[in-house]
Amino acid sequence: MNSKNIGFDLSVTPFGKVKNKNYSIAVLPWGATEPHNLHLPYLTDCILSQAIALDAAQRLQKEFQHNVMVLPPVAMGAQNPGQRDLPFCIHYRFETQKAILSDIIASLYHQGFRKLVIINGHGGNNFKSMIRDFAIDYPDFLIATTEWYTIIPPTNYFEEKDDHAGELETSVMMHYYPDLVKLTDAGEGKSKPFAINSLNEKTAWVPRHWLKVTTDTGIGNPLKASAEKGKVYSNKVVEKIVLLLKELIENDDIYQLL
Repeated sequence: MNSKNIGFDLSVTPFGKVKNKNYSIAVLPWGATEPHNLHLPYLTDCILSQAIALDAAQRLQKEFQHNVMVLPPVAMGAQNPGQRDLPFCIHYRFETQKAILSDIIASLYHQGFRKLVIINGHGGNNFKSMIRDFAIDYPDFLIATTEWYTIIPPTNYFEEKDDHAGELETSVMMHYYPDLVKLTDAGEGKSKPFAINSLNEKTAWVPRHWLKVTTDTGIGNPLKASAEKGKVYSNKVVEKIVLLLKELIENDDIYQLL
């Protein structure tokens, strides 16, 4: 347990530290349960989205004296075909994810909260359609969603293109939790493209069959990863999330006046 996260991280915070404090926003890390090459944990997407969220929460309080609570990460992620064939890789349907999010929103709303930010760490998850539905059911409840690994373009920070368990994810994990990275075990993350150029050029989208795309479950070479790269990149990401949270807290109306 990291004591510095008490008051920010609901996973380790007792009620005694919560009951007399005002929290402006709830932050919900969301990931998946799936292999990440041969060297990263199954819950990598949860671990990293939570680490980014906690980093942002601490900085927000230190720099702007705003309190946000980071909820326990959700490990229920949607998977591509083929991934479900891998041991202990769990696929959660859209309906299941929506039901989970619905219960979280209903509870928070009942308690008087009106703002929720989802920090997604898994590329297979998509919350936009759900949020549109919840905007009808809860018109005065703001739900924002972001994918932390897309906020800052990785081009100037990493040498290898990262799609899954590559240099970016491995570097950020090495920064936050180096003891969870077994880089000497890592595969090269080689992948096969589609045989149809239109799909490679993204004229249309189909889910990739994971067993036909990769041999080690990774897509992207992690071998050039380093904790320093992860620190530099995650700092830039966290700066953006801190600004997002600050602006959402300080503006009840997110629209400009005409």
